[in-house]
Amino acid sequence: MAKIRTGRVGEQIKKELSLLIQTELKDPRIGFITVTGVDVTNDLSQAKVYLSVLGDEEQKTSSLKALDKANGYLRSELGKRIRLRHVPELIFKIDESIAYGSRIEKLLSDIDKDEK
Repeated sequence: MAKIRTGRVGEQIKKELSLLIQTELKDPRIGFITVTGVDVTNDLSQAKVYLSVLGDEEQKTSSLKALDKANGYLRSELGKRIRLRHVPELIFKIDESIAYGSRIEKLLSDIDKDEK
């Protein structure tokens, strides 16, 4: 039963954070960010937020710094929108799975070209 609740809370946090980052945050360091996933601990004390950032490494690090700076604001807004007793601590991480998948796809297409 607890896993169902953590899954629902994670999906709700993902949805609300996506909206907050796109509409509410005005920091110029934040580039084009997509929230790809949220993992919430069983006791709902921490939430790892996985982000995909369009751009190079410098843009990724500056976007992470800007989100860490806005962490308190994001938590307070999440508390108002989701109505949890304790809003989880947000830990932002870069999701490399999309870049990894595109690299594998490129390698496979190179192999296919070599065979032809």
